Amino acid sequence: MPEKREEIAELTHSQWSGWMEYMFSKCIDYKAGTIQAEDGALIIPKWAVDRWKKQTNTPYCDLSEVEQDSDRTEADKFIAAFK
Repeated sequence: MPEKREEIAELTHSQWSGWMEYMFSKCIDYKAGTIQAEDGALIIPKWAVDRWKKQTNTPYCDLSEVEQDSDRTEADKFIAAFK
């Protein structure tokens, strides 16, 4: 089972890093007001904060079908890891 643990840990990291890349791509540079940050500080736009807070506070069963499908796609990756 240790090999499955590593496979799942790698998948978990891949999902997290993919999310972070997506999130960073939506942010703006604090200083320059552009996507490219000179000092590394980024601002999450209000539309994204509102959307992600709403999704965070919504039980899975109350998400839209599109949002549930996104979660199902990620769940399928875990199911494949157990085959």
